[in-house]
Amino acid sequence: MNCRVLSVLALLALTACSSAPPSKPLPTLPPAPVSSVRQAGAALASASGSLVSGRIVLLPMPQGVRLTGTVGGLRAGGSFGFHVHERGDCSAVDASSAGAHFNPTASAHGRNGGGPHHLGDMDNLVADAEGVVHLDFVLGGVALGTGAGNDILGRALIVHADPDDYRSQPSGNAGARLACGVIRASR
Repeated sequence: MNCRVLSVLALLALTACSSAPPSKPLPTLPPAPVSSVRQAGAALASASGSLVSGRIVLLPMPQGVRLTGTVGGLRAGGSFGFHVHERGDCSAVDASSAGAHFNPTASAHGRNGGGPHHLGDMDNLVADAEGVVHLDFVLGGVALGTGAGNDILGRALIVHADPDDYRSQPSGNAGARLACGVIRASR
């Protein structure tokens, strides 16, 4: 008898569930752009007659792009502006072919993480006593290899002669371009 009661209760529960109003379908969101690149690199070559050069490795991260590497040939203890520029073209002797700072949102120049800024704005590089910078940081707000508007693949990294003051428009008064490297996908 207990089996019969349980069977009837189970049947009633199934019937009650089937007569419930249908739930609303969940809204569909467009998929987030997925990076087609696991790693990229930029070989910084001297510009404007400088001796500055280096190698930067770029890795896509959920919160932006991680940059690691070394830049040498800088003035010992000096501070130098460092930016992503809009074009991946370092062909001009002074690297002017790389264009302006990467700024797809048409924002004012500033400091990344401190109010309005270009997506290509980064903190100044500070050289050690040998004129070398070892960098390892995440540039937030950008992507690598997604094809989205904030994608920095195919753009250029530029080291400037002076520190960025994070205020002067349009580029922080960072001076001449000492080194330039195109961000290219690694094989």
